Amino acid sequence: MRNDLQSRRQFLGRAAAAGAMLLAPASLLGDPIPSKPTAADQVTLGKTGLKLSRLGFGTGSNSGEVQQRLGQEEFNRLIRYAYDQGITYFDCAQSYLTFPWIAGAIKGLPREKLFIQSKIPGRPEDVLATIDRHRTVLNTDYVDSMLIHCMVNDNWTDGWKRVMDGFDAAREKKWIRAKGVSCHSLPALRAARKSDWTEVHLARVNPQGAFMDGERETINMNTAPVAPVLEELKQMRAKGRGVIGMKLVGNGTFVDAADRDKAMRFAMSRPELDAVVIGFKSRSEIDEAIQRMNAALA
Repeated sequence: MRNDLQSRRQFLGRAAAAGAMLLAPASLLGDPIPSKPTAADQVTLGKTGLKLSRLGFGTGSNSGEVQQRLGQEEFNRLIRYAYDQGITYFDCAQSYLTFPWIAGAIKGLPREKLFIQSKIPGRPEDVLATIDRHRTVLNTDYVDSMLIHCMVNDNWTDGWKRVMDGFDAAREKKWIRAKGVSCHSLPALRAARKSDWTEVHLARVNPQGAFMDGERETINMNTAPVAPVLEELKQMRAKGRGVIGMKLVGNGTFVDAADRDKAMRFAMSRPELDAVVIGFKSRSEIDEAIQRMNAALA
């Protein structure tokens, strides 16, 4: 009888100890095993406080011609497929042929979970009206990140001052949540980095230097040195800017899988980049990019 009682007490003691372990704070159980970063992670864009998926879906390959050839229904299905894989960042622009399609593609998706970036070309006469048109066309109350599109001049911050002021007014109205610029030359990139106005940079980057920003104040379509661009990105990061990499697969010219893998591993090794955006035309391309990014981050 005494042995049975002792065994019962030992059993209850072990059970209580096990229960206490289950309820104990993680700090008492040792450090939890950190989860591996993935393409679908929600990352913070610089000091903006905004969240977006590490991998973004670009809707403007060759100004959107690539995606437009899919047809609107297939484009919608591709956007939904990307979202189902964890991609919440969708990159669009007024000048893309797909611009009128975005609202239909994201219809029904939870707006608060999406990060929509759009871009305005040129110097519109009425900046606020142009931004309001984006809200109408995209069927959204606000655009998460609005960029001045495709700057190449080293003095663009002077020439586009009126546009920049319009962006500031739109943010006060809560029509946009962050503001910035996409650059296509090294002089423009330097000007963007120097300007305190800039919060978000969309910058061309890949290790092969394909379509990278060069010293000429034109849209470079050739190979350019990578090091000067990386130096600008480092200084942007030091200022707390949000930095998104584009042209990761050389504007679609990296047909060799080894080149795409090299570019992805390079981008994921750069602490300056918050996220990257790639233009997709098929589910297989989305799957490949996710797999390559996850492998590079592992």
